[in-house]
Amino acid sequence: MLAQWKKSFIFGGFLALLVLLPLLTSRSDILTWTCLTFQYILLSQSWNILGGYAGQVNLGHAAFFGIGALTTRYVWLWGFPLPLALLLGSLIATVFAFFIGLPAFRLRGIYFVIGTLVLAEILRIIVDTRFPVASVLPAETLLTYSLVSRYYLSLLGAILAVFTVYFISHSRLGLGMRAIREDEDAAKTSGVGILQYKLSAFLISTFLAGFAGGIFAYYMVAVQPGYVFSPAWTFDSVVIVFVGGIGTIVGPIFGSVFFVILKQWLSLHLPGGLHLAVFGILFILVVLYIPDGFIELVRRFTKG
Repeated sequence: MLAQWKKSFIFGGFLALLVLLPLLTSRSDILTWTCLTFQYILLSQSWNILGGYAGQVNLGHAAFFGIGALTTRYVWLWGFPLPLALLLGSLIATVFAFFIGLPAFRLRGIYFVIGTLVLAEILRIIVDTRFPVASVLPAETLLTYSLVSRYYLSLLGAILAVFTVYFISHSRLGLGMRAIREDEDAAKTSGVGILQYKLSAFLISTFLAGFAGGIFAYYMVAVQPGYVFSPAWTFDSVVIVFVGGIGTIVGPIFGSVFFVILKQWLSLHLPGGLHLAVFGILFILVVLYIPDGFIELVRRFTKG
């Protein structure tokens, strides 16, 4: 009980510090890096729900991020209130996921993985062809651009994702998802509704991915439509979740902080896109030698 109280106190203090950060510093680089970290927490947690808890590796996650981003961006610029634009972006991504999930979950294993990747790539090519011109904020919007408002929106998204994963992990839904992850055939024999649980995980995951895309679209001054459908958004999420700890609440948080700091440092010190190769090597090493992620190393260290 005392340990739980200490954890709650530390969490509350850390959250209060994040809320007060824009008041404590006006440095745009710190706020920008923190803002990006929050967005990666949201995006990686959304992938973690389906990939980490339900055991369904989705390599088309960028498609739902992109749908949320484009919908939010254009609806907001058309004059709709931002909250409504964000909600519409998330809902449209979720509806798209529903119609895709029904047939897609008839596939299992590597067939599901390949199917989601191919679907995302088809969607990216279509968007790149239909929307070749970048969307740039109008001059009157640029005059009122505030990094602080984007910071708080990103923080809200990260908090929403963390608490969603927390409630899932302590619910019957989470129990069913983990049963499917461990042994789908055994779960089916035990009476678990396989399609129901998979589809529920998929819809929650894509809603949060769409929300992450919407926040990113609001954050960026210029958005290239094809870029928000880039497979990089999927693979960044996968790397973050595996490095931090797949199927955990804290893992994607730790992974996002580590990812953003290392990515920024490598981008400054390595030429071209060599930092991507570093992340590729890091991912392979983690999967081979630390399959439970760095969060497991921290647990072992604290217990020892």
